[in-house]
Amino acid sequence: MRRPWCCWAMATRSRRRPETAALLATLVLTLGACTPGAPPGVDKDALDEAVSRAVGDPATCVLIAERGTGRVLYRYNTATTCARELPACIGARKTRILKVVEDAAHGDRPRRLSCYTTADRSRGVGWASGPIAGKPLVYAAVMEGDRAFPGMMMADRLESAFARARVSARSP
Repeated sequence: MRRPWCCWAMATRSRRRPETAALLATLVLTLGACTPGAPPGVDKDALDEAVSRAVGDPATCVLIAERGTGRVLYRYNTATTCARELPACIGARKTRILKVVEDAAHGDRPRRLSCYTTADRSRGVGWASGPIAGKPLVYAAVMEGDRAFPGMMMADRLESAFARARVSARSP
């Protein structure tokens, strides 16, 4: 006697569930290992909280990298948010935050820029980047949306946040 399709599908699904769960767990652990933590000697939770209070928004990305190498040590927000290509506010170019942090790591001038992202000027983008005081680190930040901070404001807020999280030399 043949089983009805619904019973066969349920039996097949239940046999594959442990394999699927194991594959999913491996994928989550692998992706988690790729996520940057925090700079050496810095509490990631304290840094996350300080950055969130300063410029926290679903459309904000902040990266901290080593000066000279550009190796990213910290990321605030998701990889998807940080991978977006946005207007660079310099001519008609677009850029990604990873490019901005690499430029900062290799000695580019600090960036404090803002511009509109839509023709009707209802949305904007703010960019901030530069060295972190007293440390061999640089940062880059971008915020895009209808209430995005200007680049200068982001830079001021982030410098205070880094001091609160004990990332900069100014902090005790």
